[in-house]
Amino acid sequence: MMRSKALTLAVGLLALGWTSVPASAAQTNVAVAANFTDAAKEIAAAFKQKTGHEAILSFGASGQLYTQITQDAPFEILLSADDERPKKLVDDGLGVPASRFTYAIGKLVLWSKTAGTVKGEETLKAAAFNKISIANPTAAPYGAAAIEAMKALKIYDVLRPKIVQGNSIAQAFQFIDSGNAELGFVAASQLAGNDSGSRWLVPQNLYTTIRQDAVLLKKAESHEAAVAFMTFLKSPEAKTIILKFGYAADSSS
Repeated sequence: MMRSKALTLAVGLLALGWTSVPASAAQTNVAVAANFTDAAKEIAAAFKQKTGHEAILSFGASGQLYTQITQDAPFEILLSADDERPKKLVDDGLGVPASRFTYAIGKLVLWSKTAGTVKGEETLKAAAFNKISIANPTAAPYGAAAIEAMKALKIYDVLRPKIVQGNSIAQAFQFIDSGNAELGFVAASQLAGNDSGSRWLVPQNLYTTIRQDAVLLKKAESHEAAVAFMTFLKSPEAKTIILKFGYAADSSS
């Protein structure tokens, strides 16, 4: 019976595009905000090397991941791009209250693939472009931060007709990278190791601090691999990776 269940789970994971691993390896399914993609992959590799457990990562907009979790998607951990969704999961009775913590603080960047295009807030005020890319503000906290920054600069109404929205921050980045938008708001982490184009680190006083929280789901409260991943996410090794990808660390966690 147990072997049959394990086979059924393996087939299900493969159908969702997840790679299978030896049956003896402990796994945990982690829903990850799109902005944290590269950092999460590196953390997962370090986690596997240190513990032998494997974190199976699925990426998307935080709002979409939250909805999937409430519909009983097979996730055990959420690494959100905000602190709102993890808190809601706790309030919904789906998250372990004591597990929730801020694993990273995000930074918003205005970026263009073209050198010289972005010169600071004056680039936005001049509005000498056809399209500006942002993530869907309803589903993606970086999109909400982008709108907040434009409103703080009193240019949102002027720029609104030029905005193109990606479903996630990953798609917003792709619009810029492919040339479908001349510039746009992305996460600083997406530009780690990428010196191309031109950019402006948006001042923190123009948008609410992007506190990215993690939460362990109650269904995995006694799952060794899931608990181990949450512990590893607080480790010096993980924090070093997080800082490397352009995030700030939360001194209280």
